Amino acid sequence: MNNNILLESGTGEVEVIEFIVNGNHYAINVVKVKEVIQMPKNGLTKLPDPKPEIAGLILCRDEIITLIDLKYIITKKITENVGTKIIICEFNKIKVSFNIDDVVGVHRIKWSEIRKPDDLSENSLAVGNILLDGKVLIMLDFEKIVTDICPSSGISADRLIEVEYKDRSDAKLVLADDSALIRRLLKDTLTKAGFKNLRIFDDGKQALDFLTRLAEEKGESFNKYAQILITDIEMPQMDGLTLTRMIKEDVVLKKLPVVIFSSLITAELKHKGESVGADAQLSKPEISELVDTIDRLLSI
Repeated sequence: MNNNILLESGTGEVEVIEFIVNGNHYAINVVKVKEVIQMPKNGLTKLPDPKPEIAGLILCRDEIITLIDLKYIITKKITENVGTKIIICEFNKIKVSFNIDDVVGVHRIKWSEIRKPDDLSENSLAVGNILLDGKVLIMLDFEKIVTDICPSSGISADRLIEVEYKDRSDAKLVLADDSALIRRLLKDTLTKAGFKNLRIFDDGKQALDFLTRLAEEKGESFNKYAQILITDIEMPQMDGLTLTRMIKEDVVLKKLPVVIFSSLITAELKHKGESVGADAQLSKPEISELVDTIDRLLSI
């Protein structure tokens, strides 16, 4: 899968794979996908006493990968029709696969064209809707799907066990993430570490508008109100790479440290954040490292 797309330069574009499950059309960011394969002819290896969300194990290139039953996740109904294809993904430093019925194609779109879903609750599986050729593609929150099944794969307060609590209430943090679940977990875990002053937004445009207003009103003193930005990459309206690039190109805001905190941070994709001037990049499970990085950048 070729992941060398325009997203790396923060141009505000993304490539998505359109796929079908149970007759409905969905989308996933290309950079999360390692490959798409046919369902193995010899079927799946079933687990003893499995969760209904787990279809079984597959063998791909001598690697054993868990297959999450996306059909069950979406419908909450067990079916014998597991699908004909499998999307193999890698994010949050884990590799996992999902069963689907078919792949339609790859589309390049602007993040600004991805509409926020009506349901922004933590239980929503949708993080955005794409109107394309008269049909709606639903962007699913694959990180939430995996975290719901295996909480240890995502952000958790348990990951703060080795982090020393101290009074970090003077630090003024700005956070941008489109996932309601991740926003809550970030708030809970950072608060547990001693941070109190958090401004949280659910897309990059909201965060940029806030920071731009600060720069216009406060000038070089904006950092009295915002000292560091922590941003996801995948967000409707404005992605984190574009947000970072625009901050680093601003004559006033360029001094603001930016930490990209995303499930997409891998060795082969880190160059994307480097190209837009990010001060640090961490994968979402690394909540302890995030606290250490904030301390280092702010000299706490």
